[in-house]
Amino acid sequence: MQLTDEAKWFTEMFSELKDCNEEEQKQKIKEMNENVDGMNKEKFRSIFTKELFNKIDEMIEVKKLTMGNVLLLMKHIGFINGTKICLLHSFKESSLNKRFEKMIVIENIKKEEKNENFLANLCKFYLLLNDGIISTEMVSIIMPCLLKAASKKERNEETQKEVEIAFLALSHIDRYYFLRQELYLKEIKEIIQNHQEHYNLSRIGYQSAWKFLINRLFCDEDLERLIVNERHFVTEAAKELEELSKCVDWKKKKEEMSREEMKEANISKRWIRTLGFFIESCTLWNDEFIELIRSIIQVLRAAKENHGEISELCIYFLRSAAENRVVKIEDLLESEAVDAVLEEVTQLHVVNEQTSDYLHFFKILCERLNSKREIESDEAKINELKRKAHEKLEEEGYEDCIIGLRCCMNEVEFSSYFLVENIDDYFIYC
Repeated sequence: MQLTDEAKWFTEMFSELKDCNEEEQKQKIKEMNENVDGMNKEKFRSIFTKELFNKIDEMIEVKKLTMGNVLLLMKHIGFINGTKICLLHSFKESSLNKRFEKMIVIENIKKEEKNENFLANLCKFYLLLNDGIISTEMVSIIMPCLLKAASKKERNEETQKEVEIAFLALSHIDRYYFLRQELYLKEIKEIIQNHQEHYNLSRIGYQSAWKFLINRLFCDEDLERLIVNERHFVTEAAKELEELSKCVDWKKKKEEMSREEMKEANISKRWIRTLGFFIESCTLWNDEFIELIRSIIQVLRAAKENHGEISELCIYFLRSAAENRVVKIEDLLESEAVDAVLEEVTQLHVVNEQTSDYLHFFKILCERLNSKREIESDEAKINELKRKAHEKLEEEGYEDCIIGLRCCMNEVEFSSYFLVENIDDYFIYC
């Protein structure tokens, strides 16, 4: 792989560290960290390879790199990896990963001489760089340590940054881990409630606290009542998305955005991805959800031209909402979800994965409008909804669009990988 100019610069700076004293190393690492901030995922991955992490391990072994400076570098790498979701598999495969795993275990079993801050810092980047896929033993050590770090209430900038990184790391504990509520719920509930009253967390810290909790919902359905009814997750998420959208000019392309705008856009993406996890398993529904769907649609419409990854997450959320039977058909109509997806469908000219998500929305809507289960609940209401849906689809030329895509499918090999073989299934017969 040919190195980019940024990768060459970083590699040269890194090679100079072995000949520097501790203070000189610290200054160089700060400069390196600043340079990493603006990198995209591809450049980031091209630098932080298994070979680089192994070199860091070797430099620690021969005492050419102080542990304080290692933490300064690694914590920042972990933060960038966690916020951009770069998926650095290279760290997990490195000797440095094994070294830090041993250090965490050893530091944790200490008694009076245990250094809580040092242990917390080790846990933060270890979890962030392993993408939350770690052993159950490591989870049992890391989670209480980071919950304690995240519970600090000091308002100074340094402490708040440490709280933010602690929550970011916690939010990466994989959602397939079952964690007993007594291990985390009291602390997380208090932290979220405290923020709702005093606004003491950063945007990404607050989002990460919720993501940690939503991840637990996957294996613990009992949490949902607290999440939805007591702490009003849906209202909070809609409010955060609205506030974030005010800070981002979605008409700009990524490369035109300021660093602050990119940060806010990435937090929006994290919220929508978390909401996607939530809507897949949601069993409680109330009027608050309509405003949430409207917030998602607002982001979809604003981001679709220049931010394809975010618009794809939005449409996937809407598809998941349509699939979830607790979301009423009238809510999809009232929230303008149908209008928003129609806007996109009538502009489609190619068959790809995003086309599939748009059309599956209507396939699901069709199935539900003709479902015995839906009709038996209130036949008159369903007939009225059918009429409204049909009028809306007819007005926007949905049928002409499907016929056009049928021609497109005949020209594109393997297009049926994205769509069902019989495209007539995407017509809506009301």
